[in-house]
Amino acid sequence: MRKDVRSGCPINLSLEIFGDRWTLLVLRDVIFTGARHFRELLTGPERISSNILTDRLAVLVEHGLLTRAGDPSHKQKVVYSLTEQAIELVPVLVQLSDWGARHLPVGEQYAARLTALTAGGPPVVAAFMDELRETHLGPRARRAPAPPGPTVAERMEAAYTAALTR
Repeated sequence: MRKDVRSGCPINLSLEIFGDRWTLLVLRDVIFTGARHFRELLTGPERISSNILTDRLAVLVEHGLLTRAGDPSHKQKVVYSLTEQAIELVPVLVQLSDWGARHLPVGEQYAARLTALTAGGPPVVAAFMDELRETHLGPRARRAPAPPGPTVAERMEAAYTAALTR
């Protein structure tokens, strides 16, 4: 944690971590698109530069929002995983996305993905968070059994893809 924080206000302290143009977008890509490798994160729609991405990943690891581990399938790759702390940000990101969809000209594919997540209310968001726990923290980290049928992530991806083909 930085030692030169402006105050102990929780909003200020949160902005010390997330208050730049890129950090929440990196988390968005890990959470909502499943990006886990540096190259996947580098190819996001906003075209983040490699030096900024390197810095933001280091900040997220330093603050305990991501972990960094060697990729067992490739010795030169690193896999980034969400921590519980980052997974707990999902409702915040959903609310931020919802606000943006109501007040800004968002792309149809992003609105479709958001609708797939929010249409079922808090239980669907909770199920998505459990999917993230299973993917990033392991199957024992789930808080509830997986419901039958397609996962929330699969439904969001299907809605996103369908919107792209319209």
